[in-house]
Amino acid sequence: MQALKTEPNTLRTSTRTSTNDSKSSSSFTNRLDLSAYNFSPDTNCKLPSPPLPCPPQTLSHPKKRKAVSKATKPQSYDHLPPLVDILAPDMIVLFVGLNPGIQTSIQGHAYAHPSNLFWKLLYSSGCVDVPCKPSEDRSLPERYGLGNTNIVARPTRNGAELTKLEMDAGVKDLEDKIRKWKPESVAIVGKSIWESIWRVKKGRGIKKDEFRYGWQADTERMGIETVMNKTECGRDFLPTDCRWMGSKVFVACSTSGLAATLSPLQKQNIWNELGEWVKQRRIKLGKMEMDQ
Repeated sequence: MQALKTEPNTLRTSTRTSTNDSKSSSSFTNRLDLSAYNFSPDTNCKLPSPPLPCPPQTLSHPKKRKAVSKATKPQSYDHLPPLVDILAPDMIVLFVGLNPGIQTSIQGHAYAHPSNLFWKLLYSSGCVDVPCKPSEDRSLPERYGLGNTNIVARPTRNGAELTKLEMDAGVKDLEDKIRKWKPESVAIVGKSIWESIWRVKKGRGIKKDEFRYGWQADTERMGIETVMNKTECGRDFLPTDCRWMGSKVFVACSTSGLAATLSPLQKQNIWNELGEWVKQRRIKLGKMEMDQ
């Protein structure tokens, strides 16, 4: 019974397929005449050429602008009074600053701006035994054997308003002051000041590995007074040629509130080295006075 049922179904399927093929064939008859098309290769046919590769692009970097000098003309601060040097015989340390700021010039006292750390470090390092104010600056030579001057006299808002030429020009006057007053040591308050002194004395800039904070070599003493100069004696002078061997040099960091290169701890450590020496010298000198 199953076979009898299956055969008619198969016949119907076959018939249906045949019928569909017949309809499909007849449906395209006379509708597409392929003889109208020529499929032979055309030698004159040119394929479009591939696009040319783009030339490599070079990134053009914008030209760096030249740094504009912030130096100001001296007459810009002509209305401000000059700061008086604090100098005396027998100084243990002569502090050398860059130049007076606006507040310092107006008040007439060294390192007078509230953000300046000079007076704080002077006490915390032991250079003085009690906290001092800017208004007490002129009492320092008598009380502690300390003095003060600057490498540039004219006031400005900040050190960036000075030129290297101005700073270098101040070195000779500074040496003359040291030679005249003969302090035992000179404390340079700021790296840029020592860079100017080095430039003038050596005729070139200081190298990175040549700079260091703290005490400098004996060959770097300032204000040396000789019997004869090099031209007169025809050679470099020797220690025996000196009337005075000069002041030993300590390079301290800047105390300006704008100086942020060193951390507060680093600044304190640099000044501690100076303060410890000052305390020892004061004790020794005090003992010498008592012995006399």
